[in-house]
Amino acid sequence: MSSSFEKFQKRRLITSYFSVVLSVFLVLFLLGILGLFIINSKKLSNDFKEGIAMSIYFKDEAKDTTLTKFGDSVKSAVFAKSVKYVSKEEAAKEHEQTLGENFTEFLGANPLQNSFDIHIKADYVEYDSITKIERKLRENKLIADIVYDKQLVKMVNENVKKVSMWILIVSGFLTLIAVLLINSSMRLSIYANRFIIKTMQMVGATKAFIRKPFIWRSVKLGMIGAGIAVVALLGVLFYLDSSYPNLGIMEDKTSILFVLLGVFGTGVLITWLSTYFATQRFLNLRTDDLY
Repeated sequence: MSSSFEKFQKRRLITSYFSVVLSVFLVLFLLGILGLFIINSKKLSNDFKEGIAMSIYFKDEAKDTTLTKFGDSVKSAVFAKSVKYVSKEEAAKEHEQTLGENFTEFLGANPLQNSFDIHIKADYVEYDSITKIERKLRENKLIADIVYDKQLVKMVNENVKKVSMWILIVSGFLTLIAVLLINSSMRLSIYANRFIIKTMQMVGATKAFIRKPFIWRSVKLGMIGAGIAVVALLGVLFYLDSSYPNLGIMEDKTSILFVLLGVFGTGVLITWLSTYFATQRFLNLRTDDLY
């Protein structure tokens, strides 16, 4: 009889430990994903901004030397991320591939113009900055037209600000949920041992002595859950870096290390504090109130 009861108690204890580790892992994993997203959000927004191209079309009277000189000056400009020269012949071939027919034969001439596709650095993809760049470039009398998606530039900057604000709100909300969930799991674990706590207290054990094994056990469970979360986050990082190498997710190793250490430290800290206050509650509770 006692043997079956001991087995039942052991299974219940293992289930309790497993639920604590699982809750710590899931909460910290989601919190870590959010942290990694936050440190990479600027990089992602910059990558999207720098994908917006400004096309500069030159008049037919612009000579090759003029085009070469212009290309060299733009490449050395502080605002330029990359510069690509597209001759009218190359542009015609691209249009032919898109349309599926030779439109130059139909028209009898190539109506396209020599051009430069400029990808501007993210810091300059602001409405005021990009307008100044356009105004400066238009001072060149041989430039026929400058084309870029002005509405897209405006929308990107507005949405980046909105997304940043919502990220901060969601971060605070998820952090609160993480604390509450881990705290709830630890309180349930301590609640199952409330009679042991009170018995130890009745035989003369000090509060610090009673708290110590419970806190240490909880911290170990928190370290296990946080460790699994860190391993899972590293797995996600390596997968994203191998699948999307252009994003350069693994470049900022200092920030990644900071997030991973933060996840591990949060798991240890919350389990320690939760167990401390949970045991303190039952230590201060009267014996009759335990039921």
